[in-house]
Amino acid sequence: ALAPRCGWVLPGLEQRLAVPAVVSPATARPYAAAAKTPKKDAKRTRQEKAKDKPPPRRRPLMTKPVDDVYLTWLYRRPSYDLEQAVGMLKKFQELDFTYPKQFVYINVFLDMALQKKKKVDPFSGSVTLPHRFTDEVNKVLVFTENQQEAEIAREHGAAIVGGVELIKWILEDEIQADFYVAVPAIIPKLIPLRNKLKRKYPSTRRNSLGSDIPQMLQFFRQCHEYMVEEENMIKTRIARLDMPTEHIIANLKAVIHDICTFKPSNYDPIVRRLVIRSSTSEGLLLNLDGILPEVEKGEEKEEKNAVYEDQEKPVQESVST
Repeated sequence: ALAPRCGWVLPGLEQRLAVPAVVSPATARPYAAAAKTPKKDAKRTRQEKAKDKPPPRRRPLMTKPVDDVYLTWLYRRPSYDLEQAVGMLKKFQELDFTYPKQFVYINVFLDMALQKKKKVDPFSGSVTLPHRFTDEVNKVLVFTENQQEAEIAREHGAAIVGGVELIKWILEDEIQADFYVAVPAIIPKLIPLRNKLKRKYPSTRRNSLGSDIPQMLQFFRQCHEYMVEEENMIKTRIARLDMPTEHIIANLKAVIHDICTFKPSNYDPIVRRLVIRSSTSEGLLLNLDGILPEVEKGEEKEEKNAVYEDQEKPVQESVST
């Protein structure tokens, strides 16, 4: 009985319905605009304060721990002489009762920088170790179309010998080898394999292109190969732990000296840090004194520097091939 009729309108409601109300965000939230500015200003202030605040001073690392148990991050990582480190690896094996003929590895951290923001491209190398630590023989393929040279290659242990007929099989991955060598007469016909073989493509720089087939086979069947990983690091095995200490040292120095040839001597040494370990042991940081090859001093070095500056571009191109 008290409900209004359908045509009734409350006083003043008709006018409000006739003119739609336009409410601005500032009117609806009178404090919104004022609130944003202080927040931005406060954020800028905090950023400026963070920039002005000096970086936290790190506590200098201590040299040698006194106790047997200590926090490693509080102390500098100790470095060892090469002979001492090899002796420690042998001692670890005795204390842990691990396999005595396990492999010995090195992790080589490289400085690839050259002048003017240039750097040495990642590379791979092969070296003959003075003391072999495995009976494995590399599989070598010889490219030649001369029957006499082919017979010589087979007599000296070539796994595969052939001419251009091998190109198709190599492209289709039907034939694979650890190393590929060739005689100069056939090299123009092997251009289709350049992108496929990449660093293993026969070249004079890698000593895989030449006329002395027996010498090339002797080297590549027994050589030790290594390559750069992760842009600036080489991980490779160099010996077995049960070998005499002097044999392990000789193999390590042979690999390091070969690595150093990939960067001109007028720059900083390419080997920045060197770690040795066995299959089951921790890594030991080595003192580089006496490991890196000696650099010429005086006038000889100045003359070589001038030559390397003139030949810097060819050196980089040869490294990238």
